[in-house]
Amino acid sequence: MRSSERRRALLQRVRDEGYSEAGALAASFGVDGSTIRRDLAQLTRSGLIRRTHGGVLPTDPGTVIDTPYDVRKQENLGAKQAIARAAVDLVEDGQVVILDNGSTTYRIAEELRRRRNLTIVTNDLLIGLCVAGHPSNRLHMTGGALLDTVYTLVGPRAADAFVGLHADWAFLGAEAVDPTAGITNINVVEIPVKHAMMEVAARTVFVADSSKFGRRAFATVCQIEAADLILTDDGLAPELRKAYGNRLRCV
Repeated sequence: MRSSERRRALLQRVRDEGYSEAGALAASFGVDGSTIRRDLAQLTRSGLIRRTHGGVLPTDPGTVIDTPYDVRKQENLGAKQAIARAAVDLVEDGQVVILDNGSTTYRIAEELRRRRNLTIVTNDLLIGLCVAGHPSNRLHMTGGALLDTVYTLVGPRAADAFVGLHADWAFLGAEAVDPTAGITNINVVEIPVKHAMMEVAARTVFVADSSKFGRRAFATVCQIEAADLILTDDGLAPELRKAYGNRLRCV
């Protein structure tokens, strides 16, 4: 296969499959690591793909794909940490906080260590490990079936875990945010749990870095009006902010 043919095939593979590991691509096409790196560098320079932790992603801004958690947690890290600090500034000692699954809510869990006597409820196993062992904060994990690609508990038992609870805050992740489509998610299995979280919280805050805005994923979580607040970073262009109204806060 000539290099031009291989690069076209590489691009199609990434567009079809979303996140692709460089090593797996090299093995699939029967070339060594240096050859695949040259191919990927050329496609990156052409603006057709973008390199990320250990692999590549398509650059189509309208595409929302299921990226491995280990990759997502390193992407836009500075923005996620800034969002997390702003989120925790809203929380007072002694309150009840619900944390949805996700790489941004994980950063919130880290920041919550500076608060005392919290009750934290989550369906994210990694967040649970982060929260566990704090000297004064209490952890409640939901039940449910494991969605192992994102370390998340889903299903009726996960949703039912929120029945009868009363929370001060629910911080929910968002895979895509659009003024018309609202908050959307890449799958439907997580949505009943998100709705259960929103139902029992006095205030619902969606957290998403600015790369998630102006995009649509597969399934609707809610419209923008259902959020009390949407926290993002200041990478969102000023001319795009008005569409989200006064619920949007850029940090």
